[in-house]
Amino acid sequence: MDKKVVLPESEIPKYWYNCLPDLPKPLPPVINPATLKPITPDDLAPIFPMGLIEQEVSQERWIKIPEEVLEKYLLYRPTPLHRAYKFEKALGTKARIYFKNESVSPPGSHKPNTAIAQAYYNAKEGVKRLTTETGAGQWGSALAFATCLFGLKCTIYMVKISYEQKPYRRILAQSWGAEMVPSPSNRTKFGRKILEDDPECLGSLGIAISEAVEDAATHEDTKYSLGSVLNHVLLHQTIVGLETMKQLEMIGEKPSVLIGCVGGGSNFGGFFLPFLPRKLEGEDIRFLAVEPKACPTLTKGLYKYDFGDTACTTPLLKMFTLGHDFVPPPIHAGGLRYHGDAPILCHLYDMGIVEAVAYHQREVFEAALLFARTEGLLPAPETAHAIKAVVEEAKDAPEGKVIVYNHSGHGYFDLSAYQAYFEGKLEDYEYPEEKIKESLAKLPKVE
Repeated sequence: MDKKVVLPESEIPKYWYNCLPDLPKPLPPVINPATLKPITPDDLAPIFPMGLIEQEVSQERWIKIPEEVLEKYLLYRPTPLHRAYKFEKALGTKARIYFKNESVSPPGSHKPNTAIAQAYYNAKEGVKRLTTETGAGQWGSALAFATCLFGLKCTIYMVKISYEQKPYRRILAQSWGAEMVPSPSNRTKFGRKILEDDPECLGSLGIAISEAVEDAATHEDTKYSLGSVLNHVLLHQTIVGLETMKQLEMIGEKPSVLIGCVGGGSNFGGFFLPFLPRKLEGEDIRFLAVEPKACPTLTKGLYKYDFGDTACTTPLLKMFTLGHDFVPPPIHAGGLRYHGDAPILCHLYDMGIVEAVAYHQREVFEAALLFARTEGLLPAPETAHAIKAVVEEAKDAPEGKVIVYNHSGHGYFDLSAYQAYFEGKLEDYEYPEEKIKESLAKLPKVE
């Protein structure tokens, strides 16, 4: 069998899959914190273009991908599906292991799938500048790439610890013309407040979101762009799962388990959601989300309404959360350091349709290096979480088990993290239960 399954460009999906009509129970509404009623399009209009707002609430199962977006996708899509023969051999498993290689995009991750779409819809409505946050820099560099393609300006608030740990993703985003700001910063009212209270604050995605939203809301020509969590982001990412489905069908394989790392839920959501109807129809297939023990949103959080940011400026989302003021330890998987998760993913996890596991970062890096030394690709620390789960799933696997995971990004801009591992400087953090309880006690009273 071939090492790679390559889909012809002519077979690239022409529609995104919207799972909302197929959910067994309706998704809980997003709540306006001022009125405690479901939000309206007018509530979102100050920070999002109407084209994306419509997608956020659409009940259409299939949404056509604009030709201008497909044209940009062809710069790197379709992406290959690999069979990990040498990894299988090293593990001594009877399972067949495949990975969808999203690291081949120009920014090196799955993130451009939604960045390109978001830049397109904003440009179409006359927006001149986009603001956003980024953790490890995968999303920030992807949006910088996309705004460059569509002639938009871009301001990125990068979590300070990642700004310092991941200089090359920052430089990559700057190469595409983006303005990079370490968060918390003196650029916004909320950033200044955080620094006044804690001048040494290392930042969090919640804080960076607050700064980016404030920036967008206070400038007329500017909108905000989010790289995960929201429905329209997962919608755009379904091109990954749709391609994977076609590629598996080309070689006559049916997946036993689909695995992805989870910070906000975009790469995993886009990967498994196209397979959701098959599971709901009775097919024996599992969906496994993988997160760090330092930020155990699904495995230790509560399924409650919470703000998406630390400043409490966003609408209230029903999600598994560790609390909006949660500031996780400075693990190197910066893209997984978020207090909440995508409402769609959380809804399916609450119903038992999705499973979740959490691992420490040192065991994750061990799995990543085994993969690199067998398959040759160095994974991002975030992606390495999925690989660790693959290792566990492969143990004592029966003949015929098919494990497929989303290789969401490469680790070539994460070499400082690998250096820290080699030098014995990586620490395992398990967030204290009492700290989680403190943060969860501050959740808004909405039910």
